[in-house]
Amino acid sequence: MTLSAGTLRKRITLQQQSPSLDTYGQQTVTWTDVATVWASLEPSVGRELMAAQAVSLDQPTTITIRWQPAFASPKAVAAMRVAYNGRIFNIHSVENELERNTLLTLLASEGLNDG
Repeated sequence: MTLSAGTLRKRITLQQQSPSLDTYGQQTVTWTDVATVWASLEPSVGRELMAAQAVSLDQPTTITIRWQPAFASPKAVAAMRVAYNGRIFNIHSVENELERNTLLTLLASEGLNDG
C-alpha cells in the first residue's frame, strides 16, 4: 500500500497498561504513553451489541501508522490502546502490511470500554 502526501494527518497516542499502587497501597492499572505518531483513521459502519441486557455501540475503525522498531511485536501493540482527540480506541488486531515493516494497520473500536 502506498500513501499519498497528507494521508497520515491525525496525531494519535499509543498507550500501554502499567501497574501502579494507589494511595491505599492497592494495585491499580494506569495507562502510560508509549508513542505519539501520525496516523489515518477510517471509521467503518457502527453496530449495536447487546451485553448484560444493555445496548452498547461499537464503532470499528481502521488506523494506519508507519512501522517503527518499537512496534515490531504485533502482540505487544495489540495489548495497547489508541488515544485520539479525547477518544479511546481498543486495538483488536495488528497487521504489518506485506511484512515489509513500512506500515501497520490496526483494527480497533471505540465505545465499548476505555481499553
